[in-house]
Amino acid sequence: MINYTSAEEAVSIIQSGDRVFVHGSACTPNFILDEMARQASRLRKVEVVSITVQGDVKIADPQYKESFYLNSFFVSKPVREAVNDDRGDFIPIFLSEIPLLFRRNILPLDVAVVTVSPPDRHGYCTLGTSVDIARSAVDTARKIIAVVNPRMPRTHGDGVLHLSRIDKCVWHEEELLTVDYSTKVTDVERQIGKNVAELIDDKATLQMGIGTIPDAVLSCLHNHKDLGIHTEMLSDGAIDLIQRDIVNNRYKGIHDNRTVTGFCFGTRKLYDFANDNPSIAFMDIQHVNAPHTIMQNRRMHAINCAIEIDMTGQVCSDSIGTFQYSGIGGQMDFMRGAALSEGGKPILTITSRTKKGIPRIVPYLRQGAGVVTTRGHVHYVVTEYGTAYLYGKNLRQRARALIAIAHPDDREMLERTAFERFRNY
Repeated sequence: MINYTSAEEAVSIIQSGDRVFVHGSACTPNFILDEMARQASRLRKVEVVSITVQGDVKIADPQYKESFYLNSFFVSKPVREAVNDDRGDFIPIFLSEIPLLFRRNILPLDVAVVTVSPPDRHGYCTLGTSVDIARSAVDTARKIIAVVNPRMPRTHGDGVLHLSRIDKCVWHEEELLTVDYSTKVTDVERQIGKNVAELIDDKATLQMGIGTIPDAVLSCLHNHKDLGIHTEMLSDGAIDLIQRDIVNNRYKGIHDNRTVTGFCFGTRKLYDFANDNPSIAFMDIQHVNAPHTIMQNRRMHAINCAIEIDMTGQVCSDSIGTFQYSGIGGQMDFMRGAALSEGGKPILTITSRTKKGIPRIVPYLRQGAGVVTTRGHVHYVVTEYGTAYLYGKNLRQRARALIAIAHPDDREMLERTAFERFRNY
């Protein structure tokens, strides 16, 4: 017999000064976070650590500044204002290494708050759509609060959690948070998708980052054969490819015959597809994103996005100047792993301009911008105007290659800057 309790009683185990892990993406436990906000008057200096939380995260509101401090490994929209204010901060770290902070007691956790699927007849729940860093969080936290949501898919892999490990179980049924990138794809991003698809070989293993461009790439792969997936995030775009046997994972070299991911985030269709699907392995991100794991996939093609890139190949993917927009995430994990893979291709995608017409290929990164991917790690850069291959090229050659795929109206400015910088450009 499961002893379910109220959210109020569950949150009572959180004390002032605690460090609390909060599950992310579709698993964001807003039902518990709302209760934490209601109990804010008794709580002071509770440090909340997380990656991409979603939904209406009330504890991020300014009125709770004295109660909660949001320390984020990857900044998402609900906490972006708090992190760039004095109510939180950002921890720069590779996604693959976040579990080490918990396991090595660098950031010891007092409480982990997670959302899980209902227990099976053996008493095992699963971490559902987000195993990622949550695996290490529940392995190391002194106490665990679990929201049992019957709408949460039961997933295969590393996410099993027995009821005996949970200190407080709360039953709460609600639809999971969703996102539909397919409705946001522009013609520019579709062209980038086509350009990237031309680089992808049959029998390649794919990693896709987050956003519209990765989904645009997936939509262009219907003439490919025998692809595999080893990725930190799985999106809706993969479903059709798996169902058509275009993605069959036969030639990966590690975890053959299984799609490997750390988490999934998309529509209800994706969550239903993942439910009790033994062909999808949701694994600990310390394993999924380790470069030595990634490189064991043959023809590993890593496809990620950037905010801006300078003409020497330095890539900013996590900030807009000093404004912290997102995080390092798994970009460097996969860029390096793909580069070391037999036949691998690290691919960075970027629109030539923002929606407001601001250039993304620039002479210099903005002041305060974070370099996520160094110029020593960049191989392919793709815009809607083509592909630049930078590996092995000197600074002048890189500048020429990147200017050729910049927006046509920006090329004169870039040429002038390149000439001033390199003299004999």
